[in-house]
Amino acid sequence: MLIGLTGTPGTGKTSVSKFLERKRHWKIIHLNEMIKEEHLYTEIDVERDAVIADMELVRKRLEEIIGGKENEVIVLESHLAHYIADIVIVLRVCPPELERRLKARGYSEEKIRENIEAEALDVILVEAFEWCEKVFEINTTGKSIEETGQDIEKIVDHILNGNEEELSEYKPGSIDWIDLVP
Repeated sequence: MLIGLTGTPGTGKTSVSKFLERKRHWKIIHLNEMIKEEHLYTEIDVERDAVIADMELVRKRLEEIIGGKENEVIVLESHLAHYIADIVIVLRVCPPELERRLKARGYSEEKIRENIEAEALDVILVEAFEWCEKVFEINTTGKSIEETGQDIEKIVDHILNGNEEELSEYKPGSIDWIDLVP
């Protein structure tokens, strides 16, 4: 089962996926690292300090990695995961906390503003709805990595057991930060 863990940069995807990898021994594919390490991109955007992923190459590479592992939980961690996985969990965080996290990473003011606006406008959540069969949402604001990990475990366990109707607290659309758009 391929689960996408997506969200605006700074929402906690990498930290919580590394935690779950240790705790649950799920296979975690850190997509952004793979794209850079294996040169699965078409160009480098120097101005935005990013690479432009070649999604066709990415899909082919993932097919090679995942092939024959349908019975294991595989988590695809990236702000691009919702373009590939049919089931995604979108991590969210309130814009003021996101700003603090991105500043601590040394992001430029422009990149911080761009990501805060994307988070406040639900950009990744909307894209997930356009691309995915099932979408869940977790507010990571003020939560520890362990607490967020427990939320993800609950969602995955309920999906595996066919009890998705019990996941109403993760129903998308309950988080609204539009009033915080700068």
